Amino acid sequence: MMRPVMRNILLNPGPATTTDTVKYAQVVPDICPREEEFGLLMESITDELTQLVATSPAYTSVLFGGSGTAAVESIISSVIGDDTIIIINNGAYGRRMCEIAHTYGISNLEYSSPPDQAIDIGKLEQLILSCSGTVSHLAAVHMETTTGLLNDVHVIGQLCRFHGIDFIVDAMSSFGAIPIQMDEMNISFLASSSNKCLQGMPGVGFVIGNTNKIASLQDRKPRNYYLNLFQQHQYFTKTRQMRFTPPVQTLYALHQAIEELKQEGVHERYNRYRQSWETLVAGLERLGLTYIVEREHHSRLVTSILEPECAQYNFQHMHDYLYAAGFTIYPGKLDNRGTFRIANIGDISHQDMTAFLHALENYLQIIDFL
Repeated sequence: MMRPVMRNILLNPGPATTTDTVKYAQVVPDICPREEEFGLLMESITDELTQLVATSPAYTSVLFGGSGTAAVESIISSVIGDDTIIIINNGAYGRRMCEIAHTYGISNLEYSSPPDQAIDIGKLEQLILSCSGTVSHLAAVHMETTTGLLNDVHVIGQLCRFHGIDFIVDAMSSFGAIPIQMDEMNISFLASSSNKCLQGMPGVGFVIGNTNKIASLQDRKPRNYYLNLFQQHQYFTKTRQMRFTPPVQTLYALHQAIEELKQEGVHERYNRYRQSWETLVAGLERLGLTYIVEREHHSRLVTSILEPECAQYNFQHMHDYLYAAGFTIYPGKLDNRGTFRIANIGDISHQDMTAFLHALENYLQIIDFL
């Protein structure tokens, strides 16, 4: 019988609170990852991940040992040739993709947009039309974790379809909660990780891509060794193995997490998360705090909140007070506004959010904000 593990409520935007069954899935007999048994486990994981957002064999999943950023870097460093990629930058994670492109010397155009407002599709199309070279790819973050802004990847995908552009989506904080259909949304490559809405453990990044487009990379000169998307996919297809040592226990946990997602259902998980979000924003309003993305464009997964205007307020002190009460919160990432962030993903409920709001209210009373 499993002994319960002490439960911390992680309100940071990943890693997320996990079930005990996911935690205990890591406790397995030692196994060499080159054994057929483990290869079949990884094959099952790749098939299940693909089926969540696409159909096989038209699309396929490629696993990497690493964070979600490893998956994003694999795509950008592997799939862009000599043409130009447009990258939508409306938060820290769009900016990160720009930095990756610059690091590899990849021709790129940055489309900057406010971090709390919907993308102006007309202006984005103007940028595409004004480019002197060929725009082969466009990249966007689905849910910009900086603020909780939900970018409309369906509309952006149709724009890319019209202009014959391959669409890259960072779905790090949306995959497993917000429904995605890659073919319908015209997404050629998608990146995500094991430790957010999938509710697994950190350590596995993955790419889901159009199988033919991955195969077309065969003759492209590699920019990256470890994160080469074509080589990783080809090797796994032939051997059911990663090229390099995989995070064995993390993959067992991911397998269990996927089973639990299938039992709950993607739509049902998103509904549970949204119920926690509604509890959160109602509580914020009652406490006199303001979040910065309007409901119409909000993901309902991560919320960026303006810091209280109070002389005694200090984020680290607030963090430590709430941490002692069993809740982990996260600092903001906006350059020009003081914010902190609350995520409502993972194995948590609206009752957990109510308990958090009670602890937050106590802190705000201590600093004389209330």
